[in-house]
Amino acid sequence: MRTILAGLMLLALPAQAQDKKPGLKDAMVAEAEAAAAKAPVEEQAAVSKGSVTVAGKAMAYTATAGTLTIRDDAGKPTASMFYTAYVAPGANRPVTFFYNGGPGSATIWLHMGSFAPVRVVTDNPEAPPPAPYAAGPNPWTLIDKTDLVFIDAVGAGWSRPLGDKTGKDFNGVDQDADAFARGIMRYVARNNRWQSPKVLLGESYGTLRSGAVAALLENRGLSLNGVVLLSTIMNYGVRQSGYDQNSQVLLPGFAATAWYHNRLANRPASLEAFLKDVRAFVAGPYASALAKGSAISEAEADSTAQQLAAYTGLSVPFIRRANLRISLAHFQTELLRDQGVTIGRLDTRYKIRAADANADSPEEDPAGAVITGAYFAAFQDHAARTLGYRTDLPYALSARGPGFDWDWRHRPQGIGVQTTPNTAIDLAQTMRLNPHMKVLFLNGYYDMATPFYGAEFDVDHMLLPPELRANIAFKYYESGHMIYLSQAALARLRADMAAWYDAMAR
Repeated sequence: MRTILAGLMLLALPAQAQDKKPGLKDAMVAEAEAAAAKAPVEEQAAVSKGSVTVAGKAMAYTATAGTLTIRDDAGKPTASMFYTAYVAPGANRPVTFFYNGGPGSATIWLHMGSFAPVRVVTDNPEAPPPAPYAAGPNPWTLIDKTDLVFIDAVGAGWSRPLGDKTGKDFNGVDQDADAFARGIMRYVARNNRWQSPKVLLGESYGTLRSGAVAALLENRGLSLNGVVLLSTIMNYGVRQSGYDQNSQVLLPGFAATAWYHNRLANRPASLEAFLKDVRAFVAGPYASALAKGSAISEAEADSTAQQLAAYTGLSVPFIRRANLRISLAHFQTELLRDQGVTIGRLDTRYKIRAADANADSPEEDPAGAVITGAYFAAFQDHAARTLGYRTDLPYALSARGPGFDWDWRHRPQGIGVQTTPNTAIDLAQTMRLNPHMKVLFLNGYYDMATPFYGAEFDVDHMLLPPELRANIAFKYYESGHMIYLSQAALARLRADMAAWYDAMAR
């Protein structure tokens, strides 16, 4: 109220009075800034109790919504990181740290959609109805297998820089990874979880973050038991223009999408068997054809285009005009152009009516736009009513405000600076140092933001010996980028994750 009144008084002052008293405006601005909501340096914690039924069994848990103050090596506070932890009774239970991607995204999506004891009720590819949104106990929670800690990136959610630090100090591959590593170690130290098995679970850009965070934690004395990578993008190098790897990475996802929308002339009954054939084509004839560049013969270019058409449902002339290299935006607009719709990027099953039927790129991604309101409202209600967390800070869905400029440089240990990061290198190094660490890749067939074949490509190029490669597992779902939006996919996801935790414990 004091801030509002001060602003009204300032607006009411005549110009003459301001000229006569030049210090008044400065004093009132300073007062307004002093009254502004700020992140706390002293760590906060709102504690509540809850219970959820999992596989027919009631599980009691303690929920803590609060902040972790991270500090630099000199002990100076640098940021306040908001988290929500769900902890069940038991000694040395596993603890899993969750975060979304962006970069700069809050962790509201994983928190309210995946494995917490509460969940927004959604199913895809459908838009949820308007408020009041359905949210409640999550029968697919993992609270019976692991404690769950959801952490927001600095600048997102209720996480903020402290003191003289600003967003620029955290908006970068290595800066962000360092903040999360410090936040995780602070949670472990504050709650004395040193003897608990520890797991990272990142989604999207959060998978790239996980490679770097795992390496930092290992080098700082905290060895992980496992890393879960949901909708993976660890290597941005393949996306540089002029490189053929991105065309290879995209193709199996294009084929899965064409199969789903029934755009194939001879549609196979089994998606998995079909994609096995597509993968063989990508690794063999397609890779060979692309490697030739403009030196490819007309006969080989035509035969490659014919096979691409059979796998994607696009026409041979369209593929030839694209020089056998189909961009994602063109695929989104071309596949169902005859129906006047474009398809999603986060989930290619979603469709939206095209404003311009001749467009060469989508105006909007229908898979992302339809769920934001439900997640935001459900989390705000959960935080206030159930968790009992109170703050005057606005909850930021993303740190991408004015002046946001992500520093994409990355420095893997023992390697020079990368201008386009590839943290699969970090993950491989961590697995060599910690040969017991298990890694699980979770992939949606209809995710073209982080295509499933990209994860396979990266793992194959980690050059791990067979005994370490055996620590890596892949699971696939008929879903998109946010696999957990689908209740059927989430049920399978829960079963696969539960089995993975059980195996890790043996």
